[in-house]
Amino acid sequence: MTCEGCVQTITAALKAVPGVKSAEVSLQDKKATVVADEAEAPASRIEAAVSQAGYKATALPASPAPK
Repeated sequence: MTCEGCVQTITAALKAVPGVKSAEVSLQDKKATVVADEAEAPASRIEAAVSQAGYKATALPASPAPK
C-alpha cells in the first residue's frame, strides 16, 4: 500500500464483503480495522477480498468489543 488510491481500493473491497459493518484503512500504519459479523464475513473471506483487489492481508487476533 503506497498511496491514497490503494486505501480507497482496499476500503471498497472490504466494504463489498457481505457482513462487513465498517472498514477503516490506514496508509500510515499499513493496516485495516474491520468490524464484521464473523458468521457472514470470516477472516478468510476478508483476506480473499483484499487479495482479489491485488494486495496481501493477514488477519490479526480480534480485539475485545468495547463495553
